[in-house]
Amino acid sequence: MGKKIGFIGCGNMGGAMMQGILDSGKCQPQEMMASDVSQEALDAKARDFHILTTTENKETAEFADILFLAVKPQYYESVIAQIKDCISEQQIIVTIAPGKTLEWLSGQFGRKVKLIRTMPNTPAMVKAGMMGMCPNEYVTPEETELVREICQGFSETEIVAENLMDVVTAVSGSSPAYVFLFIEAMADAAVAGGMPRAQAYKFAAQAVLGSAKMVLETGKHPGELKDMVCSPAGTTIQAVRVLEEKGMRSAVMEAMQKCLDVSRGM
Repeated sequence: MGKKIGFIGCGNMGGAMMQGILDSGKCQPQEMMASDVSQEALDAKARDFHILTTTENKETAEFADILFLAVKPQYYESVIAQIKDCISEQQIIVTIAPGKTLEWLSGQFGRKVKLIRTMPNTPAMVKAGMMGMCPNEYVTPEETELVREICQGFSETEIVAENLMDVVTAVSGSSPAYVFLFIEAMADAAVAGGMPRAQAYKFAAQAVLGSAKMVLETGKHPGELKDMVCSPAGTTIQAVRVLEEKGMRSAVMEAMQKCLDVSRGM
């Protein structure tokens, strides 16, 4: 591909993104540089990925054609202040922070900059992520497609309108936590029924994985797939009745709305 890629931030998400990109072959280790405040984190990435590392964010910013800002939202202002004077109009800046709009990001740089706002999720760590992305007006369609193709190494990626980016945070960015709670609860019930803990987690997790795969691959409505499992006078419909009685759908919707509200206020 020939594009040099930089990462400011070497946390779980940044590391997952680096590994996916390198494993896809879309970037060679010598074409990738990462910076972080933690020398320990940098040493680990140099050892595991054989990439270039530095403690200087400016060095990474000057190196990269495509620069990922993989730090927590509260650090964006200070990181951008460090690097804004060495960013050129040709470089593409990719952000992963919820709530940080293109307008806010552009204001931090104070001039014309190519920006792509994204929202990945932690399943990127197993190359099964889902990510929304939204470019500003200075990014060409070809550049957007280039970044999307790079990100496909760790995540399914779709272009969305910016007014939906906070929805992306709620429906995919934060939702793995909801699913983990669901898996844990199912496993707890299985343990209560006598199943060993490790086996219970496997049964519960595989059921969720398989169900999600059915939604994606059959193209059927989730309600239709649910109906397929619910035999007349059977066990499943009784479990569904209890979930409806306890307000499962409403609880999920209210939780996502709260996540959405918080994201919009960041």
